[in-house]
Amino acid sequence: MGKLTGKVAFVTGSASGIGYGIADLYAKEGAMVAIIDKNATKAKQVAAHLAKKRGAKTFSFAADVGDEQQVKKAFTQVVKALGHVDILVNNAGFDSTSLVVDMSTKEWDEMIRVNLSSVFLCTREVLPAMQRKKWGRIINISSQLAHRGAETMAHYCAAKAGVMGFTRSLAYEVIKHNITVNSINPGAIDTPLLRDIPKSWLKKKFAEIPAGRPGRVEEIAPTAVLLASEEGSYYVGASLNPNGGDYMI
Repeated sequence: MGKLTGKVAFVTGSASGIGYGIADLYAKEGAMVAIIDKNATKAKQVAAHLAKKRGAKTFSFAADVGDEQQVKKAFTQVVKALGHVDILVNNAGFDSTSLVVDMSTKEWDEMIRVNLSSVFLCTREVLPAMQRKKWGRIINISSQLAHRGAETMAHYCAAKAGVMGFTRSLAYEVIKHNITVNSINPGAIDTPLLRDIPKSWLKKKFAEIPAGRPGRVEEIAPTAVLLASEEGSYYVGASLNPNGGDYMI
């Protein structure tokens, strides 16, 4: 039996990148997986692929998880299709670069909405049922840049630092219900998100990493399995940092 057999996981931004890697490994470990992504076509394709590859029960739904009504609808449909949600992975997000002096209010607001407000909206939606069941796992994907900061990414770093603060505070609130809340703070990982960053920025970034390279999705996903499983039950408000030594904490 897999480590997550019988569990239902709701993974945001899971049509590609780290989200896909986590969804894939969850399915391998026996979980039923809801693939949630803005890209409806890719979400549907990934759900079908994982069902065939892993023999898992899957479901896909297109949603902008920074939008309250879309989040509510997504959870309603997932519960209807899969019965409940045991594991929430708040992975959806994006990044961009801009000096603060050049940054528009719209750019700032969108970064906070997608990378931070989505974590609150999805978490608030899933908590009541987890509290009733006295079991739940909430895993938030932050970033090592929340610790160290980065030039031209103040908006992204602020959002990801907010995710860490939210994680720790919520962990205090819900551990009494046997719900754990933790964050994973990856370094530079070879995903479509990273490839959208200007090459000049990436060249400088890679030169700073002691490991000398970006990480791979398969080096991140096992951490999400640990935190979702019974083996991870004593991690409470923790920040796990797979980052190749980019920030040692």
